[in-house]
Amino acid sequence: MASFGQVTVKNGSYKIKGDFHQMRENVPIRNADEGWRLMGVTNPRDITHIHMYGGEAPFFENIGKGKILGTRCDNPKCEFKGTTNLPFRIHCPDCLYKNTIVDLTDVCKKTARIHSFMVCKRSGAFNSLEKPIKFINIEFEGVDTILMSYLSVGDPKIGMRVVPIFQTLAPTYTIVDLSWVEEGVDAKDLPMGFTYA
Repeated sequence: MASFGQVTVKNGSYKIKGDFHQMRENVPIRNADEGWRLMGVTNPRDITHIHMYGGEAPFFENIGKGKILGTRCDNPKCEFKGTTNLPFRIHCPDCLYKNTIVDLTDVCKKTARIHSFMVCKRSGAFNSLEKPIKFINIEFEGVDTILMSYLSVGDPKIGMRVVPIFQTLAPTYTIVDLSWVEEGVDAKDLPMGFTYA
């Protein structure tokens, strides 16, 4: 079997190795109600997508290290200079100046509150979160935007204090490496692989 596709960057160029489209043997679809009559076949395929983070890479890499990075506009000519963003924004949406990366880990640990929430009992394909998913919108003191994430432990309530937890043992380098729990949850009650960092 061929190796799955992998990508590295060297000397400013993508170095692609392995197969990004793998086919497997077809499997017949049979009708059990009609003597196992052939109805069709499945066509199993695996596709590996290259998804580049670009300027957002520091955000995703640091989640796996137990840090939450945001950004701030420091353009002295911007009408909204000092606007702090979480989620991470590469450029200021008001002046298009490149934002400054700021560490918001302590702000998140000390001031995070649920702004709103939604509980999802069913999800689409490729969902990796345990259901029901407790989606939460989180507000922070001194941060001008609201972050959407999910609550791993506890039942969400508007205004509830939450603290971040991080998938630091085996990070996936995706947004699901960052989750939240109600303030005061014991470390032994965190989902497997997550820590307070």
